[in-house]
Amino acid sequence: MKKTLFLGALAATTLAASGAFASTLDEVKARGTLNCGVTTGVPGFAEPDANGVWQGFDVAVCRAVAAAVLGDGNAVTFVPTTGKTRFTALASGEIDLLARNTTWTFSRDTDLKFEFVGVNYYDGQGFMVPKDLGVSSATELDGATVCIQTGTTTELNLADFFRSNNISYEPVPIETGSEAVQQYLAGACDVYTTDRSALAAQRANFETPDAHVLLPDVVSKEPLGPLVRHGDNEWGDIARWTLNALITAEELGVTSANLDAESGNPEVNRLLGREGDLGAMIGLDAEWAKRALAVGGNYGEIFASNIGSETPIGLARGLNAQWKDGGLLYSPPFR
Repeated sequence: MKKTLFLGALAATTLAASGAFASTLDEVKARGTLNCGVTTGVPGFAEPDANGVWQGFDVAVCRAVAAAVLGDGNAVTFVPTTGKTRFTALASGEIDLLARNTTWTFSRDTDLKFEFVGVNYYDGQGFMVPKDLGVSSATELDGATVCIQTGTTTELNLADFFRSNNISYEPVPIETGSEAVQQYLAGACDVYTTDRSALAAQRANFETPDAHVLLPDVVSKEPLGPLVRHGDNEWGDIARWTLNALITAEELGVTSANLDAESGNPEVNRLLGREGDLGAMIGLDAEWAKRALAVGGNYGEIFASNIGSETPIGLARGLNAQWKDGGLLYSPPFR
């Protein structure tokens, strides 16, 4: 009896220490909505429109997961988070999924007890300066004041870059991207540094975008992706394979417009639930991926409509092209 009680107590202690939660899938179903953490606002990636409806590249991941699990891409409660609050919101259970520009790092994956479910944007840290500053490289920024968000990987990257180039800078700490833009445009700092995608997105909203330049220097690897808590593998699988479904669909030519078209490709049929039992393996029905794709389309459609070359953000696919097109996007097979 004593041994049984000891083992039971040990198991409970281990479960608590691991940060494990009750089944997130069950909680989301019972609640009827997905609580999804996003940024406080980055154009093209996550930002409410004039009617308060959240739109963007990262928002599309939230909606795809909601559609897969709940059958409704609008069954999402969006929770704006800053660089400092995002991890607390996820660890505490305030949100079920964090889908904002968050870099996958060793310590976040292990020490913070989170699980990154994939990469939805391959990025790198860059620098934006006023064109009339007259610099063409970040190595010319000796003594500059630099606006930088606290609680992000950009702080260490910035320190490493200036130290390795034997130049100095004065940090101007800010909490959110919108605050950074305000301070930068007000002249409180000479330089604004963050992920290049965010710099391009924010510059697109400037009154005179051409008066500001993104320097060519890329000083880090920033694999950005959605993440969940450790301790709930089933929920992690759902988030991971929903993202993979968006990527795989583009590779296979499955779009929001041809979801009902017949196909002789076995992987297409498995993806869309016409063959096999992949949905049952993650606690969902057969058409979970089809619903996810119906919301905003495949990865390429989501990219093009939110941040692509034909949008004001104007980002090229680059590293975010499919592997067969020279990019890094590569999903494990659906089999």
